[in-house]
Amino acid sequence: MLNEAERSGAPRIIAVANQKGGVGKTTTAINLGTALAAIKQKVVIIDLDPQGNASTGLGVPPSARSVTAFDLLVGDESMQSAITPTVVPGLSIIPSDVLLSGAELELANDNRRSYKLKRAIETYVAEAARDRVDYVLIDCPPSLNVLTVNALTAADSILVPLQCEFFALEGLTQLLKTVERVRGHLNGSLDIQGVVLTMYDGRNNLSAEVEADVREHFGDKVYKTVIPRNVRVSEAPSVGKPVLLYDLNCAGSKAYVSLAKEVVRQERKRKTLQEGEIA
Repeated sequence: MLNEAERSGAPRIIAVANQKGGVGKTTTAINLGTALAAIKQKVVIIDLDPQGNASTGLGVPPSARSVTAFDLLVGDESMQSAITPTVVPGLSIIPSDVLLSGAELELANDNRRSYKLKRAIETYVAEAARDRVDYVLIDCPPSLNVLTVNALTAADSILVPLQCEFFALEGLTQLLKTVERVRGHLNGSLDIQGVVLTMYDGRNNLSAEVEADVREHFGDKVYKTVIPRNVRVSEAPSVGKPVLLYDLNCAGSKAYVSLAKEVVRQERKRKTLQEGEIA
């Protein structure tokens, strides 16, 4: 475990998670990470989805994924050796590939399997103090398996992308039950970083209704920024770039910059409160 001096200089670890697929987890991890890097924050994304979409979306080809998240969880590789630069200055990634789908089987007999990622991050923070990182974003798969459990066990908080669709609240309720179970058994300090509404269509009454319902239920845990449904956001991964590099002036890019600023303000407020409690 980290001591207080080490922990105070540790990055904020945020799991980007939702058990539902197609809600914008990877898109949010890539573009939030890019937007944070653009405002001078140093960020590492951990691609914890065997599909490896975050790696592809940040321009890391399979040939450059010599050390992956699989090696981090199952092998003896360190986080330091797995970190790979991306096309974005200040943003690195621990890439993934299809081998990661075998992690559950490989770790089946390991009694500490849920703590593999947590231990790797703690070791990195303790041993690589000069290589300051402000944020670690973990892109989770769309299921509750050993990978997601590792992410939630390692994380300080969970950021939930929520698509503006009819069953959104139902899926969010299921996820929050999972968070409570992880708090009870694996990570008592896991917090809700926030809920970000994605694929918002201002021309659609349903989007407005979902937004109103989510804000009524979760209050200030819902970010003010909403991510619009935007074709440029959808096109960007096909050229291996985040949308901020693909089209800085589109509505999607502006939304992710706004979200990053909210996250940074939120973190500064949290640190101020924490310092006040210590004093």
